[in-house]
Amino acid sequence: MIDFSTAPELELLRDTAARFASDHLRGNAREHESARGVTDAAARAWRDTGLGLLEFPGENGGAGLGALARVLVNEELGAADPGATLALDSSATGLYVSAIHPAQRVVVVCDLESRLTVAGGRLSGSLPWVPADEPAVVAVLSREGAAVAGAPKVLEILRGSGLRAAGASAVNLDGVEVLSQWSDRAAAATALARVRLYTASLLLGVMREACEYSRAYAVDRVVFGRPVAHHQGMAFMIADMAMAVEACRLLLHEAAWKLDRGDSDAAAVCARAFVEACEQSMFVTPSALQLLGGHGFMQDHPVEKFMREARTLSLMAGGVDAARDDGGAALVEAARVEVARTGGS
Repeated sequence: MIDFSTAPELELLRDTAARFASDHLRGNAREHESARGVTDAAARAWRDTGLGLLEFPGENGGAGLGALARVLVNEELGAADPGATLALDSSATGLYVSAIHPAQRVVVVCDLESRLTVAGGRLSGSLPWVPADEPAVVAVLSREGAAVAGAPKVLEILRGSGLRAAGASAVNLDGVEVLSQWSDRAAAATALARVRLYTASLLLGVMREACEYSRAYAVDRVVFGRPVAHHQGMAFMIADMAMAVEACRLLLHEAAWKLDRGDSDAAAVCARAFVEACEQSMFVTPSALQLLGGHGFMQDHPVEKFMREARTLSLMAGGVDAARDDGGAALVEAARVEVARTGGS
């Protein structure tokens, strides 16, 4: 018998995240977008929960929990407001790159094509968009390692589309001092896998909320004498959306489980889980908008926000194309090894 249930302590953690999201994020999503940040009350409540220290080492005051705990928490937070989550949990992905203090506002950049350079202890290059108005630290993750630099020069505060609660700006990194640097290809791959898993778990929450909200609307809204959900085409769409969410959840939980175990294929599984989350979010969130019809484009409903958030999250963590390349390359290499082992039989 296969048991897909999570441990009781993880369920309690998930419930804590769900209560926080309900009390401080979901009802204030539009206000957070307008303010490009979260309220002081939400920030205080976030610190009190300790959820931002899930993966911070125990000796440094954190919980020392693994990737699965992060995925469970992020699904609940992403369902409420992923932009506000990034504003609150501002150093979470930075922990994968370096032991950065949780109070610092960190932007992690996955520079997988080496567009940024480090020379003479200084960083060079520019970024057309980062999800923050005033990043205090920039952590650049490459294929070979990582460099942590100080605050960049903000060139322009951008209006932004998705993740507005986190802020948005274009920054110049030329001449920014490198505070620390390390080179380790295997460690960089693991850090990238964790960044992808973090982002994909927020996407899962967005998809789940889009699916549940649009389904409830379709059950209540009557068109041509019947609820929208009772029309066959719409019913099929609702079922497909629910299956997409469940499939992504299983993939993410498997990827987190492999990361926690230290499996050799964990990074590749995280890449494929990220790709699946991005691809399915491009089906689920527009479908949710379609179920609402013209109402889906109005800010009276959060569905247009779901679609914006999903598209923006898909651009993060190095992007979906790089993840697709990494996941595919791992499958090709595994097939090559198997052919060599069996002699092609």
